[in-house]
Amino acid sequence: MDLSCLFMGFRLRNPLVAASSPLTGDLDSLRKLEDAGLSAAVLPSLFEEQIEIEQNRLDENLLRGTESFAEALSYFPALDSYRIGAEDYLDLIRRAKEALSIPVIGSLNGVSTGGWIRYAGEIQDAGADALELNVYFIPTDPAVQSGTVEQMTLKLVRDIQSRIRIPVSVKLSPYYSALPNVIRRLDQAGARAVVLFNRFYQPDLDLESMSVVPGLKLSTPDELKSRLRWVSILYGQTDADLAVTGGVHTAGDIAKCVLAGASAVMVASALLEGGPARAGIMLRELGEWVERKGFQSLTEMKGNLSHQSIAEPAAYERANYMKVLGSYS
Repeated sequence: MDLSCLFMGFRLRNPLVAASSPLTGDLDSLRKLEDAGLSAAVLPSLFEEQIEIEQNRLDENLLRGTESFAEALSYFPALDSYRIGAEDYLDLIRRAKEALSIPVIGSLNGVSTGGWIRYAGEIQDAGADALELNVYFIPTDPAVQSGTVEQMTLKLVRDIQSRIRIPVSVKLSPYYSALPNVIRRLDQAGARAVVLFNRFYQPDLDLESMSVVPGLKLSTPDELKSRLRWVSILYGQTDADLAVTGGVHTAGDIAKCVLAGASAVMVASALLEGGPARAGIMLRELGEWVERKGFQSLTEMKGNLSHQSIAEPAAYERANYMKVLGSYS
């Protein structure tokens, strides 16, 4: 059974990609993921804040005592040429490229266009095949308008794309008022793929300590529905490849994503729960399902249940919302 697919210009042996997670930050785990059949791996994100904190800390150390010894600064290289904070990350990319035959995708998590984005070039030079830009921004200031948030993301993509040659994907949240328009502009800005959706981790309140506490829960299959809806709507409306992440736990989930129009399906929670071997089970069952349904390849089935392909596209729109509410008993 031909499970191969095209994603970001790569011919992948199947659509199942290891999403960014602790598993992809360890070389032994990466080898196991490749052996289990995963077709590519996204490494854990290198965070904008992580880099800037390290830069500020080094800057303070370099400046300390310069009033006493005027020539002290000449002992150190210029800060903009100093590689800090990310050296271990870049080393992971190098070692992963030596050990693996599947594409290795680096990841940057940030929102601004400061000097930290030069690490996009560092990631490319370390050997990454592609770069995922993980956009995670919480607008807490009521003076910030939605258009401003969109322009920040677009500028970030353009600035990074102008610095590197490898393909760039953008991992988005679902909280845009006109998502198809945003994705069309990301496509025009040079993004080769869009990943739907980033999972915002929600804080909780601890009643005993009277404090805000972080919360981390793995995804559930129910989260897949919003991804399927938007991929099906976006399919055919952008040249950028579409990928799904969040809520993918079974072979059936992979099949749904491809039928909706996804080029790739990224999985993390299922692998954290079941280990890399879970991927092999999912892929075997996917092949059995594809064969049972009479498809010759995933290319043949891609987009068959997208918004533009089904007889009643209103199933993805407001009319279906009314129908569901009216049928509840």
